Amino acid sequence: MMNRSELARIIDHTNLKPDATDDEIMRLCQEARRCGFKAAVVNPVYVQLAAKLLKGSEVAVCSVVGFPLGASTSQAKAFEAEEAMRNGAVEIDMVSNIGALRSGRLDDVRRDIQSVASLVKRKGRLVKVIIEAPLLKDEEKVVVCRLAENVGVDFVKSCTGFAGAAKVEDIRLMRETVGHRVGVKAAGGIKSYREAVTMIEAGASRIGTSSGVKIIEEAPE
Repeated sequence: MMNRSELARIIDHTNLKPDATDDEIMRLCQEARRCGFKAAVVNPVYVQLAAKLLKGSEVAVCSVVGFPLGASTSQAKAFEAEEAMRNGAVEIDMVSNIGALRSGRLDDVRRDIQSVASLVKRKGRLVKVIIEAPLLKDEEKVVVCRLAENVGVDFVKSCTGFAGAAKVEDIRLMRETVGHRVGVKAAGGIKSYREAVTMIEAGASRIGTSSGVKIIEEAPE
């Protein structure tokens, strides 16, 4: 059983709503500081604000790339990642090319991931690849996780939450695929302490959620 502080250190406190306001992002960052979350995850337009609000804290600023569809070009994703890092992001969650994967264009998938991962890693920062598991067959989930691992990413991440919620069986499959060489981030629809613990027991080493405060409040002290 994880206590509050232990659990907080693996939570990415998230607001990726398209209509998120300045005040809501400020509240997200304040909560992240107060609770000691691992990261605050915001859309690219809010990276500068989050970096300013979290300066001097141990909370990482994380931004998303190719979000939520993964359907922008690799060059656009790389530019987006570079700009986010220039504005203060130290972690990047990128959406992989889902259509290319389902079409069997695996070289394109690998190049897409590498276009962002190589850039982020050169700057000494952390990259997570969103596989969007709700849209994939199990064999496709395995393939994209292995491609991401071979490229050298830090984490594979279950989903954006826009196409469906994280499932325990997906987290377990992802962990079995990458072993302990790569982190596994469970994200999408995780709203309670029990759900978070279930994901951790299945193999998640990071939890992405917009319900971080509620989860921490439900956790044992």
